[in-house]
Amino acid sequence: QVQLVESGGGLVQAGGSLRVSCAASGRTFSIYAMGWFRQAPGKEREFVAAISRNTGNAYYSDSVKGRFTISRDNAKTTVYLQMNSLKPEDTAVYYCAADFSIPASTWYRGGGMDYWGKGTLVTVSS
Repeated sequence: QVQLVESGGGLVQAGGSLRVSCAASGRTFSIYAMGWFRQAPGKEREFVAAISRNTGNAYYSDSVKGRFTISRDNAKTTVYLQMNSLKPEDTAVYYCAADFSIPASTWYRGGGMDYWGKGTLVTVSS
């Protein structure tokens, strides 16, 4: 089992920055990739970014590429999402996810990752 706890959400003005974090505990040694999805009100959940736990290779959705950066700590148990140049359309609940086998490069396909956090709300005001 893996537990994921997000933190760092909040309210920010358009053009501002925010960093959300995801701390993993439990069977972290089995994690193959971690990443972020988001779900805005009335919309489906969408892929944001993912990172390979071992190589550190990162992958992004087109909507956030160039504005968001995903990274991990040296212990490879915490993942960060640095969000810059935020837009009102970035408003959503951001969910951390971890998977034991799905490569980060294919997370854009969405789907059922092994573990999910409860989410943290990011609100961008115009």
